[in-house]
Amino acid sequence: MPALERHLRWYIAIRVVIVSTVLVLSTLLQFYAAPAGVSAGLGAILRSNLVYFVAGPTYLATLIYIALLRLLPGRPTWQAYIQFLGDLALVTALVHYLGGATSPFSLLYLIVIAVASALLGRREGLLVAAVAFALYSSIVLGVIPPLDPAEAITGSRLLNNLAVHCFGFAAMALLSSYLARNVTRAERELEAKTEDLADLQVVHRDVIQSISSGLITTDLDGVITSANHAALAILACAEDELLGAPIHRSGMLSAEVWQESTAASEQPGRLRAEVDMMRGSGEVRHLGFSVTRLTDAGGGHSGYIVIFQDLTGWRRMQEELRVKDRMAAVGELAAGLAHEIGNPLAAISGSVQMLSSALPRDASQRRLIDILLKESHRLDRTIKGFLRFARPRERSSLPFDVAHLLSENMELLANSEEVSSRHRLELDLVPPSARLIADPDQVSQIFWNLARNALRAMPDGGTFRLVGRLDGDAYRLQVIDTGRGMSAAQRANLFHPFQSFFDGGTGIGMAIVYRIVEDHGGRLRVESAPGGGTTITVELPAAGPGSPLLGNVEAVSTVQPAEIAG
Repeated sequence: MPALERHLRWYIAIRVVIVSTVLVLSTLLQFYAAPAGVSAGLGAILRSNLVYFVAGPTYLATLIYIALLRLLPGRPTWQAYIQFLGDLALVTALVHYLGGATSPFSLLYLIVIAVASALLGRREGLLVAAVAFALYSSIVLGVIPPLDPAEAITGSRLLNNLAVHCFGFAAMALLSSYLARNVTRAERELEAKTEDLADLQVVHRDVIQSISSGLITTDLDGVITSANHAALAILACAEDELLGAPIHRSGMLSAEVWQESTAASEQPGRLRAEVDMMRGSGEVRHLGFSVTRLTDAGGGHSGYIVIFQDLTGWRRMQEELRVKDRMAAVGELAAGLAHEIGNPLAAISGSVQMLSSALPRDASQRRLIDILLKESHRLDRTIKGFLRFARPRERSSLPFDVAHLLSENMELLANSEEVSSRHRLELDLVPPSARLIADPDQVSQIFWNLARNALRAMPDGGTFRLVGRLDGDAYRLQVIDTGRGMSAAQRANLFHPFQSFFDGGTGIGMAIVYRIVEDHGGRLRVESAPGGGTTITVELPAAGPGSPLLGNVEAVSTVQPAEIAG
């Protein structure tokens, strides 16, 4: 609906209210002002029937105006001219019947002029003022005969009356149009600024919601007032769970850490800290965060801003690079050490064997010779492990049935001396036959290193489970035990060379597993907790080493249920 048409509808309603009020007040004044016993003239008779002569035409004109709104749709300017001319005629009749040239109701002309100037503009307002002055002049000059000759004015009073009304009508038209134009300009500027503010708010919201870092705002008491999409994703919470809740309930910061962070935010410089957060699923995420003051437009302190990122992947990458650097350095050292020690060790071992054969069986030195032989053999195994780690043999990638290979290795493991009657072995391979392009010997080496570690972690017995799944473009191998599990420090050093967690171990086996998986473009995942067993997952690309998977090592602090399809 156009603005002018809407304003005309309001004008119709206001007109009825004003005219009705004037008529009621006039009737009351006449009732109390008429002296008793005075005969009524023609003017008095008409004034006594004022309701019929003024109210009737007013309400009839209102009905006509309402009908014109439907008869002239889309032409509000025509409707406005018709209403203003009709109103001028009604005001003229009211002035004529209520005092003529001396009637105080001539002020109603000003209302019509003001409305016309405000709705149509200065030129149209002056036109309505001219018509109003012409109608009023016809009453004052006697063109329309007065009802009571006593109401007529002459001489200087007549000129003064006409001059005042002429000036008043013109001034009202000019002033109303000026004020209306200023109001319209102010409304347009306000609309433009409102639109700009709305656009700015949309841009601000889009920027906040699009950044990859989590962003949370709180009030001074630490109650969360807003959170962007990244914050909800990192915290794995719904928006209705966060908003209105204290920040320590999000699981990211404890109440003590929050107090320390807010206190540090008052100091110059921004505090950057890191914290481990456990999600509801038991998954631990490493977060980096900072807390800063939130100030309002007046510079007052209204709350806090918490910006945080999930550094779990970055931390994993740093750990992986650290392991690779350490392995490279240790590999060079191992190669040189094995070469320098290998030959003297062989000579020592041969000499000890000759001495052993020359001594009688009951000689006291025999026990010392046996210790030398045992330790030389152990040192020889360690040197060979160094060589396997430092100089792995050439990998041969060829297609083979990995499920069949694992079944054979599982059968050999069941018949080995490492498995006791207190151990329970479970095999779960789906599908029972799966094609993999890799080095079958190195895949077997992965199995044996992981299996032996799992059995060593269960010295008092337990369940050893081997799970194999063909998952899209990768084959997932899981070795699961119910042993003693590992601490966070042990998980961090699991694949480092020479970090054995068992008596008599060299600490080379898991480092070799890491190197084989890395050479094949696969990835490793470790899930363990003290006393909760360990699950090590190896994923190898089914299409061969040319299709590496993203990431190499991922450590998880709590045991997660193994994902077993079908």
